Amino acid sequence: MKKQRGVSLGGLLVVVVALVVCVLFGFKILQPYKQFYTIQNIFKTLAVNPEVKEGGRREFVAAWSKYATTERDINVLGGDEIELTKEGNELIISASYSVRVPLVKNISLMIDFAPSSAAK
Repeated sequence: MKKQRGVSLGGLLVVVVALVVCVLFGFKILQPYKQFYTIQNIFKTLAVNPEVKEGGRREFVAAWSKYATTERDINVLGGDEIELTKEGNELIISASYSVRVPLVKNISLMIDFAPSSAAK
């Protein structure tokens, strides 16, 4: 008689439950990363915008608020939390912020982000 090979029902259930838990946690942390990449793309767009590049802080805050509220719904950064620096003829827009993602009951994940318009 041959010995049976394969996955038992109990083993299959454990693997499926583990995969479902990983996918659920992945969905919870997906939103902050989407916001980070959106903010970084907005920074790169604004850094080459002639009105923002030649203007001052007021022009930047006005342009940022248009992107943040109407187009992308960004709520983790305000215009006053963003740093503007000039390196030569290039405008560098950067910020630093943290996002707290609740996972289960009193367990949270803190993620630090630092988007920038500088080429990497």
